[in-house]
Amino acid sequence: MEKAIKLDTDQLAELFLFTADHAEHLAKIVKPALGGGKSVISDRYSDSCYAYQGVTLQNHLKNPLEWIKNLHRDWTIVPDLTFLFDISPEISVERCLMRGNQSKFEKLEFLRKVRELFFSLACEDPERFIIIDASCFPESVETEVTEKVLEFLRRK
Repeated sequence: MEKAIKLDTDQLAELFLFTADHAEHLAKIVKPALGGGKSVISDRYSDSCYAYQGVTLQNHLKNPLEWIKNLHRDWTIVPDLTFLFDISPEISVERCLMRGNQSKFEKLEFLRKVRELFFSLACEDPERFIIIDASCFPESVETEVTEKVLEFLRRK
């Protein structure tokens, strides 16, 4: 039987690890692709870091969301379009439990706070964010995302 390894990384160190990964992703994948005229689709980009780490660091910093956004401000690339897949924290935790992969991030109260931060980010930039109801069937989500991407590409 495999023994699970639990890592207790300092929360600020964790932020910097996610930030370093984001910087590497930009340097090695996103910027070269954009420089070559390609479109880039990315999963869990900077807004995800802002929301999750903003909640994680709420007891360590006065305004963690703004602090983290300022950390990224001068070097990250703001997406043209961001899909916010909205789902109630209850359904999210239930789905994670069914898959057997609940991490420290998939706790009910934590996800409620993350959801609030995601919505505050969407309110700051409503032109960029498209909120998708992710509680329905995956095929419905896929259809809606495809339609929104095609609309976006037609406008460009």
